[in-house]
Amino acid sequence: MKRHLRAVAGLLAGAGLLIASAAQAEEGKLRIAQQFGVVYLTLNVAQAQKLFEKHGKAAGVDIDVEFVRLSGGAAVNDALLSGSIDIAGAGVGPLFTLWDRTHGKQNVKGVASLGNFPYYLVTNNANVKTIADFTDKDRIALPAVGVSVQSRILQWASAKQWGDADYARLDKISVALPHPEAAAAVIKGGTEITAHFGNPPFQDQELAENPKAHVVLKSYDVQGGPASSTVLYATETFVKESPKTYRAFLDGLDEAAKFIRDNPEAAADIYLAVTGAKTDRNLLLQIIRNPEVSFKIAPDNTLGLGQFLYRVGAIRNEPKSLSDYFFDEPRISGGS
Repeated sequence: MKRHLRAVAGLLAGAGLLIASAAQAEEGKLRIAQQFGVVYLTLNVAQAQKLFEKHGKAAGVDIDVEFVRLSGGAAVNDALLSGSIDIAGAGVGPLFTLWDRTHGKQNVKGVASLGNFPYYLVTNNANVKTIADFTDKDRIALPAVGVSVQSRILQWASAKQWGDADYARLDKISVALPHPEAAAAVIKGGTEITAHFGNPPFQDQELAENPKAHVVLKSYDVQGGPASSTVLYATETFVKESPKTYRAFLDGLDEAAKFIRDNPEAAADIYLAVTGAKTDRNLLLQIIRNPEVSFKIAPDNTLGLGQFLYRVGAIRNEPKSLSDYFFDEPRISGGS
């Protein structure tokens, strides 16, 4: 009887999520979750210049845009499933988690990339040169343990170091912490946080402000080259039932990415104004102009992480091509 009740409760919960997602799909409504860092600069520019509203108006729909600030892929995924947001901004790791979880149901898939950025695992522990040097006394801060793209890349690196069976070896010394707080801990030192797998500008601030801080691992080295680690994704219901809003979102995002490529200094000023960050402007410009960074909406080099997650049993469905986990769109389908 208890098993039966649990099964019924699970079905009702699943149905509730489906109803919530369906009820929230509405032309002219656009709620976007973003997190911390320069990786969300494209959204910052679109927000400042009201590009989603601009392209919506051109399509004959007035779009009410709301930006929600969250931390960690787990929180973002929960918000998307509950119908609290329409577009999720998080790592490709959380995308694979939710794509797998909703396969054949809400059918969450990727919408676009936010660009390619190298992510660094930075430590202030002089004894740590590689991930093999971490001990139980260390604590690695990242947005969400076992879910965030930083956590998944660290697992991938661990599998390469110790074998697939030991891919989660460093989860036990990992802790969930928003990037600003994690960066402050690494810069200041003297806390249990001795490392941070972050993103720009936080990793760059750590290296610039703490002489002891150094890079242990680079995401590109694990992923096999430049990759889109942070992406945007949505439910099938939103894409199908809000086609004009969805198209305006993609058009606005594409325009914002081009603006950043053509106007890095103006983009830096927008980032500082929209986020209220105290990031050094020169450091910010170095990040935007970094040849390893590119602002584009087509994803690059994302499939490898998904195939790794399937291989170690972290997800049940195997992604075989980009079309499996990204919605069809000419500007996106050329990605990888």
